[in-house]
Amino acid sequence: MKTLHSKDFKVTDTFSIASAPTDLNLKASDDDKKDELKDISKKLGELQDKMYANNRYSVLIVLQGMDTSGKDSLIREVFKNFNARGVNVYSFKKPTEAELEHDYLWRHYIALPERGKFAVFNRSHYENVLVTRVHPEYLLNENLPGMEKVEDIPDTIWQQRYDQINNFEKHLADNGTIILKFFLNIGKDEQRERLLRRLELKSHNWKFAPGDLTERKLWAKYQMYYEEAINNTSKAHAPWYAVPADDKKTARLIVAKTILDELEKYDIQEPGVNEEVMKNLSKYEAELKNEK
Repeated sequence: MKTLHSKDFKVTDTFSIASAPTDLNLKASDDDKKDELKDISKKLGELQDKMYANNRYSVLIVLQGMDTSGKDSLIREVFKNFNARGVNVYSFKKPTEAELEHDYLWRHYIALPERGKFAVFNRSHYENVLVTRVHPEYLLNENLPGMEKVEDIPDTIWQQRYDQINNFEKHLADNGTIILKFFLNIGKDEQRERLLRRLELKSHNWKFAPGDLTERKLWAKYQMYYEEAINNTSKAHAPWYAVPADDKKTARLIVAKTILDELEKYDIQEPGVNEEVMKNLSKYEAELKNEK
């Protein structure tokens, strides 16, 4: 199997979505990929336990991608060996009325992970520079001052939001949150096949929504704004990784390996045991064994 390195997917220079591959040949069978993912997932689970005990860092995983890019199944497979108490998954859909009464980052801020824990954002605060960019009329729902109609929305608002997002993530990173952001880069032809599968397989019909076809017609716009968002917000403290996602098993493996590689760079050790406790371990053990 081809060796994976997180640096090969990390966005450090100007990102061109047209030049980014949507497929990657790992020279491995599906069974090999499955076995490798199982091994990495187990290591991630062990690392998460250690992180929970260490209680210094938290981890925020951001997953973005076009419809059908495989976010849901990736979460299921990559994080299956985590202790349930150590990871929370949030799927951000259309903002509720209550959420719209706050600024656009509020609902994401309250979902941030505690120290020692992971949070996985299935879609994220980036929807506010992607979906709202493609559909600027959605921005009017936020009731921002001076914006009564689409024509009132200033062009400067998007750069302003990039700056706000960068400041938001920098604040998190400075306070112990490790941020890893993944763009699941699926090709348009592959998306077509996955949408067709939702229609052809009875067990997958529930996944299909007519709106998927409406959004597909806006593919070029989404690609343009994904590229712009990634170029404006891939920072050393919160990098983006562009993941070829035409093959789901390959994408899962890349994301899992990247998370493991990046977290292993941190000094995350289990806390030492109190010296007094260590000296009396035998005593405590005997006390428990001799209970009547």
